Amino acid sequence: MNTRALVIGGSALALVLIAGVMLSARGARKGELSPAPQSASRSGTATSAASLPDPKWAKGQRITVEVLNATRVRGLARRAALTLRDQGFDVVSTGTNREQFDTTQVLDRTGHRDWAALAARSMGGGTVLVRPDSSREVDLTVLIGTTWRPPSQPFYP
Repeated sequence: MNTRALVIGGSALALVLIAGVMLSARGARKGELSPAPQSASRSGTATSAASLPDPKWAKGQRITVEVLNATRVRGLARRAALTLRDQGFDVVSTGTNREQFDTTQVLDRTGHRDWAALAARSMGGGTVLVRPDSSREVDLTVLIGTTWRPPSQPFYP
């Protein structure tokens, strides 16, 4: 085989590989690839977005949520916010609570106990409490307790 044929064949192979990588990357950005499997909750059943009602059902408005970390573990409020956003909630703020709790608590601030129950279910469980507070300008406050375990995160190289 001559050198010219090897160079042409190698170049063609390289072009095909580059085109394949570019197309797969384009598909990943558009969400055309299959999503990562949902992690199992502590009870052993898988939580999927399809099994929970869409939080947008409430008269066309979003359910606004603040997430507060009530543990000493750094970053849990952010992870919980991502979990709730994946379920369709409008997380408007995250922070740290002064008081620490063992279990996750969902505080209903606007009299929508069903929304609080939906958020607790989206988090894999938690206590729902009615604590009206119109000064916070959110529908729900989620206090992350030490027993809450965030779902495993997909690996995106």
